[in-house]
Amino acid sequence: MTDTAAKGPERSGGPSPEEVRKALRQVRDPEINLNIIDLGLVYDIEVNEGNVDIKMTLTSPGCPAGPEILSEAEQVVRGLEGVKQVNIDLVWEPYWTPERIDPKIRAFMGF
Repeated sequence: MTDTAAKGPERSGGPSPEEVRKALRQVRDPEINLNIIDLGLVYDIEVNEGNVDIKMTLTSPGCPAGPEILSEAEQVVRGLEGVKQVNIDLVWEPYWTPERIDPKIRAFMGF
C-alpha cells in the first residue's frame, strides 16, 4: 500500500472531509454560542479535486444569524489549503431539532 492509497483520493485534490469538519468547528451560532458541528447543523461534506460541497441547515428557517453563519462557514473552508471552490447547500430536511446536538453537549445543556 502506498502513502497515496492510505490517505484516500481526496488528498491530491484538497482537504479531507475531516479537515473541513475541523475547520467548521470555528464557526459558531452567535445566539447559542456553539459551533455548527456540535450543533448538528452540518449534514454532509464531500471533497472532490479541491471542490468542497457542504450540506447543512440552520436551527430554524428564520434564523437571524443564518447569513452570518453561512458566510463564515464559506470563509473558513476557503482558507484551507487546496480548496478551489466551496458550495454550501442549505437544506431543511431533515429538519433540525435539539436531538442533533452532540450527545455530550446536549446532556450538559439539559436536553
